[in-house]
Amino acid sequence: MNLRVLIIDDHTLFREGLESLLTRREIDVVASVGDGNEGLRLIDELQPDIVLLDMRMPDISGLGVLVALQEKGASMPVVVLTTSADEKDLVESLRSGARGYLLKDMEPDSLVVALRDIIDGKTVVAPALTPILAKVVQGDFSELDESELLFDELTPRETEILCLLAEGQSNKVIARNLGISDGTVKLHVKAILRKLNIHSRVEAAVLAVEHGLKDSQKASAYVNPQ
Repeated sequence: MNLRVLIIDDHTLFREGLESLLTRREIDVVASVGDGNEGLRLIDELQPDIVLLDMRMPDISGLGVLVALQEKGASMPVVVLTTSADEKDLVESLRSGARGYLLKDMEPDSLVVALRDIIDGKTVVAPALTPILAKVVQGDFSELDESELLFDELTPRETEILCLLAEGQSNKVIARNLGISDGTVKLHVKAILRKLNIHSRVEAAVLAVEHGLKDSQKASAYVNPQ
């Protein structure tokens, strides 16, 4: 079954080029639009498998689209595809529910691999942004320090699962690694989100990276394990 992608990017030449290269690789581009509000409408109408989203757009930014989708409870993964390597853009995108943050200068085949990894449940960040994630882990990005005390509310098992979320592991992989059922993992994840007062597993993973939990598990700063 072909992957169904919806593109939201206000740069017409880039958008049309992206649509062409995806189509040549047997990916079905169900819509390609230059306006975030139109994109939100088409996401509701077409229910794509995955959304490719630019960060800098007029009227409503990529971050605004992410927040709107979060409020709607949309379940399909959204990938930010941008020229911005700004650490705040990266962190805010992931905290707002993005399942990937990729740069526009990446190789086309690498983009296709990343999209399929994201559909499989992984969180993918461009390798070039690893230093930014490393800075976050080292505490150079301190905007969210008020959440630190919330980690004390997690049980040891919840903390363990949170670290595995930060590695990009799916519920099935976590269940297999810990010898528990998928359903038990889902219950733990739900408890983690409630205790940390956040809305998505990606937000939980970013918080774990920011507060150094992932390093304690000897995980890579790149949140898409091979």
